[in-house]
Amino acid sequence: MAIPQSFIQELLARADVVDIVGRYVQLKKGGANFMGLCPFHGEKSPSFSVSPSKQFYHCFGCGKNGNAISFLMEHGGMNFVEAVKDLAQQYGLQVPEDDVSPQDRAKAAQMREQQATLTSVLEKAAIAYIKHLRNSPRAIDYFKGRGLSGEIAKTFGLGYAPEGWRALASVFPDYNDPLLVESGLVITGEPGEENAQGEAKRYDRFRDRVMFPIRNVKGECIGFGGRVLGDDKPKYLNSPETPVFSKGRELYGLFEARTALREHGYALVTEGYMDVVALAQLGFANAVATLGTACTADHVQKLFRFTDSVVFSFDGDSAGRRAARKALDAALPFATDVRTVKFLFLPQEHDPDSFIREHGQEGFAAAVAKAVPLSKFMLEAAAEGCELDTAEGRAHMASNARPLWSLLPDGTLKRQLLAEIADQVLIDSRELLQIWQPAASHYKNNSSSRPSGKGQWQKTSEAPTSAPHFEEFSGNFADLHDEGAYAASLPMDPGPSGRSFGAKAGASRPVRRIAGRVLPASREDRVLRLMLTDPQSWDKLSGEEHVLLSELPAPHGPLFVWLESQLHEHGPQPWAALREGLREHPQEKHAVDQISQLLDGIECDWSEVRSILDQLLKLKRQEEMVDLLPRVMSDPAARQRYEELSALLKAS
Repeated sequence: MAIPQSFIQELLARADVVDIVGRYVQLKKGGANFMGLCPFHGEKSPSFSVSPSKQFYHCFGCGKNGNAISFLMEHGGMNFVEAVKDLAQQYGLQVPEDDVSPQDRAKAAQMREQQATLTSVLEKAAIAYIKHLRNSPRAIDYFKGRGLSGEIAKTFGLGYAPEGWRALASVFPDYNDPLLVESGLVITGEPGEENAQGEAKRYDRFRDRVMFPIRNVKGECIGFGGRVLGDDKPKYLNSPETPVFSKGRELYGLFEARTALREHGYALVTEGYMDVVALAQLGFANAVATLGTACTADHVQKLFRFTDSVVFSFDGDSAGRRAARKALDAALPFATDVRTVKFLFLPQEHDPDSFIREHGQEGFAAAVAKAVPLSKFMLEAAAEGCELDTAEGRAHMASNARPLWSLLPDGTLKRQLLAEIADQVLIDSRELLQIWQPAASHYKNNSSSRPSGKGQWQKTSEAPTSAPHFEEFSGNFADLHDEGAYAASLPMDPGPSGRSFGAKAGASRPVRRIAGRVLPASREDRVLRLMLTDPQSWDKLSGEEHVLLSELPAPHGPLFVWLESQLHEHGPQPWAALREGLREHPQEKHAVDQISQLLDGIECDWSEVRSILDQLLKLKRQEEMVDLLPRVMSDPAARQRYEELSALLKAS
């Protein structure tokens, strides 16, 4: 759905960022602003500032900043639409849905009401299960036997479903309420199993099991996992698919792990409820678990909303390898150059719970540090069952590797893996790419490279025709805030072969020239063109780069903010769909002008855009260091940030 910009502005005007942030961060008044410990990275002294006058938050330690909506997105793992709806609900506003038919609007409202009702029913059951746990010595002894404390049981809301077929009848006055079936708490018998009164049999789904409530990222109870106290089958029983619960999208423990994910810097994905709870108690509160199903793309995408690094932990047996292989398939499309995916294989006799209890926190941390990188595991998966000392075996590996490699997003990692696969199958990487993609031409450096050994490329002295000209963009970062810096962004006449996208020939402004030549597109325009023609490239950028682009002055910053919201709402869309979404946007004309200037057959070069972003980041860091200088001697947080920026500049 498209949310009008006017509504977003009204919502932000009503919302108080201090109130929103203060629900999750303990804030104290410090001058004109409020200060607290940053919720996005671990720190001991407050460097997180919230401004009531500017309605903005900023961390001087990690650089995170934004408004009330972006805080809900970053801290709550919501997408843009979810954050807007959540914030609107808190302030009693109805999100406009002008592009939705009355029937669809009514249906959506009914679904929201149903979801809210189901979560309240499930929450009531969760409270009842907690009370039953306190009165069940058997269940308490089970948790104690697994080494769990009362504190960790409280954190995760652990409970107990008592014996008996209709224990929930004492919790819900109307045991025949259809909501109990819709929520998955109660099962109805099959036709022909009616009782003496002719009513369908009804009984509790969970009986004599310790209970693990499953929560969404907002903390609402959406389902349960139940484990038997003995060895009965099935050992684990999950809630069924309901309007609020889908095991292919939800992760156990994600709500409880949100803060720890940022403190540890990675998410640890396990296979069991007890793994998550035990690891949390023993120092790894960043653990989550899939819910009795293979890891899916939805799982991976959800995790990358909270962290740029994921470690999958599996048993070392054949079942664990199969699960890891499915996780690899799910993770490959999200393995951009700024993200890390690893695979931890434990000894066959261990799961994460038993391993950390035997080897301790340090031993488990050492095992995590030695986890297999995605690149290595992908090569191992492709080579499995192949005799690489024979031509047939190498050809088999190349065939296995092709679908895996194709799943990777374009970037440096994908190119490096092409070279490594080529090394292993003893063929030149350029030839391998031609076999896999006969018409491929998007690797522009191929035309200016020649092989210099297995899978290796060496630049020739011939300059590529698409070489970027960055020498035209000298200057400091302050130029970005000067209207004069955008002179090069004015529309140029596309000429007889230019794309018009519906614009009349000659309708653009006169071409601006310096010394008789056409001004080149600005750096920001080059990035914008790529993002508009290939929106999926946005996922290749780091969080710092997202902020950098979104904070640019108009017309570019608002367009990048809009583009990110479109990706959250609809995923990557072709230009034709984006063009429609831009209708009445304040910067509509600038975006259309940029696309109209792309000549037929000329594609935006990702490597050029990558270099531009590196340059802009460098300039922004230099500017921030200049701003920090007056406070470096008196403010430890400013000094620490200054040193971090200095180190980043030296490494770049």
